[in-house]
Amino acid sequence: DIDALDPVHAPSTGTIVRGGLTFREAHYVAEAVAETGQLVSMDMVEVNNELGKEDPTAGKRTTEMAMVLITSALGSKIF
Repeated sequence: DIDALDPVHAPSTGTIVRGGLTFREAHYVAEAVAETGQLVSMDMVEVNNELGKEDPTAGKRTTEMAMVLITSALGSKIF
């Protein structure tokens, strides 16, 4: 779920978790999953661009974070 991340990184979600995972912590988890070679399917849920409209960039930031985490889980690494 994208809502495991701190809302600074993924504000457009139904269940905000203040003090949630940081950008780097989330990528570490996704990269660790990729390194197992065991990932056969993945859902990224709780991304809701209709939420967080008080910040006009919230939906885009949340969607981009979800996409980056998916690519990390599939083997892409950040440096």
